[in-house]
Order: sequence, then structure tokens, then C-alpha cells
Amino acid sequence: MTSSLVLTDIYIYPIKSLGGVRVDQAIVEPQGLQYDRRWLLVDETNRFLTQRVFPAMALLQVHLQPEGLLITHKKQLFENLFIPFDTRQYLPEYQTVTIWDDVVPALEVGPAVSAWFSRILQVNCRLVYMPPTVKRPVDPEYAINHEVVSFADAYPMLVIGQASLNDLNSRLAVPVPMNRFRPNLVFSGGEPFEEDTWRDFTINNQPFTGVKRCARCVLTTVNQDTAEKGTEPLRTLATYRTINKKVMFGQNVLPRAVGEPLRTGDPIAVLSHQNWNSNKLP
Repeated sequence: MTSSLVLTDIYIYPIKSLGGVRVDQAIVEPQGLQYDRRWLLVDETNRFLTQRVFPAMALLQVHLQPEGLLITHKKQLFENLFIPFDTRQYLPEYQTVTIWDDVVPALEVGPAVSAWFSRILQVNCRLVYMPPTVKRPVDPEYAINHEVVSFADAYPMLVIGQASLNDLNSRLAVPVPMNRFRPNLVFSGGEPFEEDTWRDFTINNQPFTGVKRCARCVLTTVNQDTAEKGTEPLRTLATYRTINKKVMFGQNVLPRAVGEPLRTGDPIAVLSHQNWNSNKLP
């Protein structure tokens, strides 16, 4: 008998590609979980930065404070930085920034903040913010009701089962933690990779829909504690999780209702499963 499915971990990544934050609860918003990937670092051409090119971003850890974000360096090599939630303290003029193929308006937080990141990452960059009024649409091929997304790669949320990571780690010489895969939702129970098959499901009666398995990249090879890059776990995953020439791990998810919090310990119920022969999933 399959064990009960339970939400065990909730993660948000307020600044895209910086260290994630484990929280006990998070409100579901149209773009995803509250505060998740609402801030973004961009280069001089206003194009987004990630650990794919700048692995040192992994060494910057975000902490939620009542009035904003506290950024620290994991090796304590630099002074801390505070970023207020109050956007009235940001620069007032919108600018357009590019994330993948999308161009969206955003606000720069401020010159001093951008200078701090530029000094640490040794590249001229600026920190920008996506206000809730900005609507970046999910790929219409996978959207259900004109959903929107933050500065996440493409979808509001990512879910991964602990059993899936356990299966991967059983094949690795050196196990890796879940933070290599940057999920929002982690659950216990079930079989390895069963999240691949989920279509409609609820978490404590809140509705969600799985729309696309998540193709993984070299970011998964960055050690989040040291910023060192290797070949694992992508090399091993590729031996048994390659589908249509893409390495899959986790399921991208759309929220179907917003405004309520998810909490660790919430029960999960799967209502329907994917029909791989009739949908467009890779």
C-alpha cells in the first residue's frame, strides 16, 4: 500500500539564483509562493544572471525579516545587506529586463544595493524587483487559465518527492541534498518520481495542477555550500531520467486558487494523473 502523501518542506527563493529559504508556511499568490523569485539580478544589458554562469551566487544567503530581506555571505567574507520590502524606497522608474525569452518591466532597488552585488560577484549588475501588478504569462501551451509567473524560469512552482531524491542518491557515490534542485514543495510518501504522473492534486484541499516535467541544467551541479561545480548529479540522472534528450527531475505546477497559506504537514491528495499519450508534455 502506498504511504500517505504529506507536504514536508516549503522553500522560497526571494532573489532568483541566490540561496533558498525554508519556511513553515507560505501564502499562495498568482505568481507562486509569496516572496518567491520577486527579485532578480541583471547585467549591464538588463539580462538575468543565474548560478549557471555565476556559481558564486550560491554563497549569498537570503533571510526573511519582518521588514525585508537580509543577505549574508555563507563564508562571511562580506558585510550583510538589507533590502526593504517597502518599494517606495526603490527607484521610481520602470525599466525592461530580459529573462529567457520574456521582456518584463521591473524596478531597480537602488544604486547602493546594486553596487554591493556587483562588488561581490565581480560583474556589473543591478537588483530589480517585479511588482505584483506586472503580469508575466506562463507559456500558453501549458497554461490553463492565463496563469502568470514571477522571475522563476517558467512556472509558478516546482514539486519534488523525497522518494525521488532518495532514488537518485542510492545511485550516487556522494549523495546530494534537495537544494541542488531548488523545489518549492517537497513531499514524503509515494513512489520515486510519482510526481511525474500528477495532474490535478490538492494540498490541504487547495487545488493545483501539474503541467510539465522539469528539465534540469548545470545549475544542479553547483554545490550550494561551496559554489563549486562538478558533474553530478546531472551525469547520473542522464543515465535513467532522459526523455526527449532532456534530463527530468520534478514537476512544474500551477496554482488553481490563491490567497491561502500552505503549511508543512499538510496532506496531499492526487485527484487525476497525466495521460502521456495525449498531452504535450515532453
